[in-house]
Order: sequence, then C-alpha cells, then structure tokens
Amino acid sequence: MRAARLMSLLLLLQARGGMTAAELARELEVSERTVHRDVLALAEAGVPVYADRGRGGGYRLLEGYRTRLTGLDRAEAEALFLSGVPRALREMGLGEVAASARLKAAAALSPGARDAPASAAQRFHLDAPGWFAGGGPPPEALAPLARAVWGDHPVTGLYRGGPRTLEPYGLVLKAGVWYLATRSAIYRVDRFSGVEAHTDRRFERDRGFDLAAFWEERAAEFARSLLRTRVTVRLSPVGHRRLRVFADPAALDEALASATGPDGQGRVTVSLPVESLEVAYGQLLGLGPEVEVLDPPELRALLAGAAARMNALYGGPGDEDAPG
Repeated sequence: MRAARLMSLLLLLQARGGMTAAELARELEVSERTVHRDVLALAEAGVPVYADRGRGGGYRLLEGYRTRLTGLDRAEAEALFLSGVPRALREMGLGEVAASARLKAAAALSPGARDAPASAAQRFHLDAPGWFAGGGPPPEALAPLARAVWGDHPVTGLYRGGPRTLEPYGLVLKAGVWYLATRSAIYRVDRFSGVEAHTDRRFERDRGFDLAAFWEERAAEFARSLLRTRVTVRLSPVGHRRLRVFADPAALDEALASATGPDGQGRVTVSLPVESLEVAYGQLLGLGPEVEVLDPPELRALLAGAAARMNALYGGPGDEDAPG
C-alpha cells in the first residue's frame, strides 16, 4: 500500500513540477504528516526531492530528474481508454487503476505538455446518465461482470429469477443504465443477481466481434420492435417540421418517406409508426392544431376530446395567428 502511494507521490511531483504538502495530501487522501514522512522515504531511497521554502514553495524534484517507473500495465492501459467516463470507471471498480494510469501518462509527458490533461478536462466532459436518472448505487452484479468481461471469464447467475451461464463480451452504459452483451444477446445488468465469475476458466472470444456495431444494430432492432401500431395523420408545414421533435426517432425516417401531398391547404399525409395509441396521443398532443389524425378513429376521438377540453379551459377559439 505504501509503495503504491510513494510511486503516486513521485509521479505527481514529476507531472506537476511541484506541489505543497497540503496539495499532495488532498490528492493522495492522506494527512500532511504522512506526506512529509513519504517525502523523507523517497529522499532516503535516492530520489532527488527537496523542499522549496518561501512563497509558492512546496516539494519539487531536482530539475531534469525523471523516473523510469512510468510504464503502464495492461489493466492501467485498458482503464486509460475509459478515463473520459469517470462514473463508469468507479462503478466497475476501476477508479484507482485509472487514476494510476493517468498519473503515469502525465509523468511521461514533456514539461511543456504536462498541463494538457487538465486543459482538456476543463473543456470537454462526458455526462453519460440521462437527466432524470437516479443517483442510487450501481447494480450489485456490475463489478463481477466487469471483472469477467476484462478477463474473458464465463459467468453464472440468476437473470429475472432464472439460472444463466453466459460468456460476457462487453458492457454498455446507455443513459445511466448498464447492459451486458454476449455474442448474441443483450441483458440489463440490474436484473442479474448472484453473479459469479469463473476466473479459473476463459472462453474463446470471436475476434471479429465489434461491440459498438453489435450494440448499434441491436438497439435499432429493439427500438423498431416497439413500434407495433400505425396512425395516419395530416400535418401542416409547421407540424411537418416539428414532427422530428415529438415522434420516436426510430419512426421518423419511415414516416417522412411515406408522406403524400401537399394538399390544397399545404398539408401532407404520413403513416406514422408508434408504440401504442396511448403513446401516440401524448406525442401528437404536443403538435396541437398542426396535426389532424385521420386514422384510427379512436385516436382521433381522443385528440378531439382534448381539443374540446382545451377550448373550454381557455374560454374561446384558438389563436389562429399563434407563431409557428
């Protein structure tokens, strides 16, 4: 434990050029007294570290000194490629590994480029979870599944109450929800329980498997599978432009390709795939007078009822000159 901390201290000084005891204590999550003892241990081991007194002082390495202990091990190298999604790393139990990798990478940079990681972090940030995702703990099964994915180890566990033995190819974080990908299927991680990684065995990966392409294909298939119903609507020019805001993205291209018209009022007719009439009601209500449902009759009746209630609520006819 102390050896790892000493290396981290050394790499911090090499990467930053100089740091106060308070800064090092915050970074290493130890007391300033521990920092002083660790610096003394480095000096006794022959590392040319010295205290710079006065204003702006702190601990520094002798100019020109560079440690050779900056090589990344495999786990650190893999974690480094995920360092843009810190929450995901923490949830998979890789936070410390990634921090070590970043330190080593920073220490290997030339002095003129050492501020590059901080500069990039202040300019770009990836916030993966959705706006309304909860702040609860990660799924209990995530850490063992992540270990199995890294090591190509098969796993066993319960999925929705049924036993499963799987070969985990990868993990995907989508809008704050974790999914496990096998060679042929997708599973929600939070629906697993009692997961055990068989670290004494390894499965043979299909080297042609592309996780990003596999996820994109399966996600598109899933989105299309939800669109089980069709409705026929007439759209004003404004409604036609706004349809992409309210319609399901998986349905939009097909709907726009089906458009016929415009008619004498400038309206086009489209066949819109939807998940259900209830979902369609919520989507089309947002278009207001810019859409007219032609079919099915029950959806037309629902929107007509909503229009009547709106008219009664506001006590008069709609404003035909409302901005489009």
